[in-house]
Amino acid sequence: QVQLVESGGGLVQVGGSLRPSCAASGRTFSFYGMGWFRQAPGKEREFVAAISSSGANSYYGDSVKGRFTISRDNAKNTVYLQMNSLKPEDTAAYYCATKIRGTSYYTVGNYNYWGQGTQVTVSS
Repeated sequence: QVQLVESGGGLVQVGGSLRPSCAASGRTFSFYGMGWFRQAPGKEREFVAAISSSGANSYYGDSVKGRFTISRDNAKNTVYLQMNSLKPEDTAAYYCATKIRGTSYYTVGNYNYWGQGTQVTVSS
């Protein structure tokens, strides 16, 4: 069992930056690939970024490439999402999740443990 707690969301102006984080409980954090997803009202949950268990590989959704960076610190059981050049369309609840081993990073159904989410609002 893994428990995930996101923090670091908030209200920011267009072009600004935020760095949400996701803290995990348990000693097996370093075994898991980790992902960030987002969901806006009335829309499906969307893949944002993911990172392999070691941190050597990262993956991004097309809408955030070049603006967002995912990283992790296995010693702190924490994964981060550096969000730069934010746009109004980035407004959503952001969730972190653990990925089932051996599955694609891009599919929401391949993640089994989820946090409660942190709200990001980008104002124009």
